[in-house]
Amino acid sequence: MHDPVPATGRQFEIASGASRAVITEVGAALRVFEVDGVPYAETYDADRLPPAGAGGVLVPWPNRVADGRWRFDGEPQQLALTEPARHNAIHGLLRHTAWTLVEHAESTVVLHAMVPAQPGWPVPLLTSIGYALDADGLTVTHTVENLGSRAVPFGVGVHPYPRAGNAETDDCTLRLAASTVLPVDAQRLLPARPPRALQGDEMDFRTGRRLAGVLLDTAFGGATPAPGDEFVRHTLTDPSGHGVQLWADPVFKWVQVYTADDFPGRGRAIAIEPMTCPPNAFNSGEDLLVLQPGENWIGHWGLNPF
Repeated sequence: MHDPVPATGRQFEIASGASRAVITEVGAALRVFEVDGVPYAETYDADRLPPAGAGGVLVPWPNRVADGRWRFDGEPQQLALTEPARHNAIHGLLRHTAWTLVEHAESTVVLHAMVPAQPGWPVPLLTSIGYALDADGLTVTHTVENLGSRAVPFGVGVHPYPRAGNAETDDCTLRLAASTVLPVDAQRLLPARPPRALQGDEMDFRTGRRLAGVLLDTAFGGATPAPGDEFVRHTLTDPSGHGVQLWADPVFKWVQVYTADDFPGRGRAIAIEPMTCPPNAFNSGEDLLVLQPGENWIGHWGLNPF
């Protein structure tokens, strides 16, 4: 008889100085990130499915595909409807896959997974994710390789729940490096109109807004580095001025922000999800990446406490 396996599979712990992180085998998700025992990402028990998509790696697309339908080289594709209540395919094909361990050192871990050709997805991909801790925080590296014989569009996203230490979410201030917001329909959360520019209205988080009373399941676009910077930076700050920064390569032009009211053991929590493309990009074509046969793509993001 085998020992019981947690719902999220094996747990891969890494550490550097006072920093510690735990990555799951199933989904390759970030389950723990803390410094000196202070949490900078929401956590959950290893023997339960990640609540509200926590830590999910969203490949080969983030967010939603309407009705799971899109076209590839003129051929209709039908993805499984993994958000049946809204009749959408959501968050890619790897959230519930057992990833393969490639490397595990004291402060780094790398896993990879295959996206095989299947109904709704015609071209095989190989993807990897690496987590590395250092004195500044956590760096995450994604790669995607086209193993097939045809060029294929794709997108990448991730679903972390950053946390400003032990502060209550409602007491924190969110600042986003995003200049547009994507209006969606209330029933299916699919794009209803083109992105609109933010002009200091209630959806404008460029200068920071306190989260008390704020409800979001919203895609923001136009995420760009500040002048002279090389990364996009979003921050969550507690009342004392401490918090956590989520930085990302400029290819992560989009960020989905979701406020969860019932995160286990926490109540209010906030997901800040860097994405390379917006919801339903397989149908709009907006900001889709394209991989030629044999080509590799690499992208980075990370979490830095401050």
